[in-house]
Amino acid sequence: MTNPADVTQVLTVLALAGGWALHASRLYRRLDRSHHDPLTGLWTRDGWTRRAERIIARRQKAAVLLADLDGFKPVNDVHGHAAGDAVLAAAGERLTAWCGTHGVAGRLGGDEFVAVVVDDDRLDDRLADLAELLRQPVEHQGVTLTVGASIGAARLAALPEPTLSAALTAADQAMYRVKGRTRRGRRLLLAPAFAALRSLPQRLRLAA
Repeated sequence: MTNPADVTQVLTVLALAGGWALHASRLYRRLDRSHHDPLTGLWTRDGWTRRAERIIARRQKAAVLLADLDGFKPVNDVHGHAAGDAVLAAAGERLTAWCGTHGVAGRLGGDEFVAVVVDDDRLDDRLADLAELLRQPVEHQGVTLTVGASIGAARLAALPEPTLSAALTAADQAMYRVKGRTRRGRRLLLAPAFAALRSLPQRLRLAA
C-alpha cells in the first residue's frame, strides 16, 4: 500500500521541479530579449558578437560587413522619430532577409548595422543587391521615406589576422572611406583593397 507521506513528498518534488523549470524558462526568455534590439528585432552588439564568433569558428570563408544609413538624420528631423523608427525597422527586416539562414545580422546602435555571412563567389553582387535593397523607399503614414546606405565589407580570408575584431576594423575603415564620397549612399567598398578603389569592378562602385 502506498504511503501517503511518500506520495506527498513526490508531489512536492515535482511541484518544485516544475516551478524551477518555469522560472528558468522565463529567465531564458528575458535574457534572450535583452540581446535583441526591441525596435528591429536584430541582435544587439553582445548577442551578435557571440553568434558571429561561432560562425567564423565553423567556416573558414566568412565575411563581415558594416552598413550605415545615409540621410537618416534628415528623416528624423523633418518627419519625426516615429518615421525614423519605421526606417530602422525596415532596414532591419531587409538586412535579415538578405543574410538568409547562413548569416547573422545585428544593430550596433543608431543607424549602424552589422552582419556576418558566408563568403562565396557571389558576395560582390550580393553586397550591391543589399545597397539597392536598403535604398528602397519606406512608406510611413502616407509619406515616402528614402535613405541610402554606405557599406564596408571584409573577407576574413583576405585579412592578415582572420579574426572578428580585425574584420570589423577593416569593414569600418572601408565604410568610412567611401561615406564622404556617396550621394544617397549608393556605394560600397570591399576591404582590404582600399588603395585599389578605382580598379574595383563597376558593380562594386555603384554610380552616385
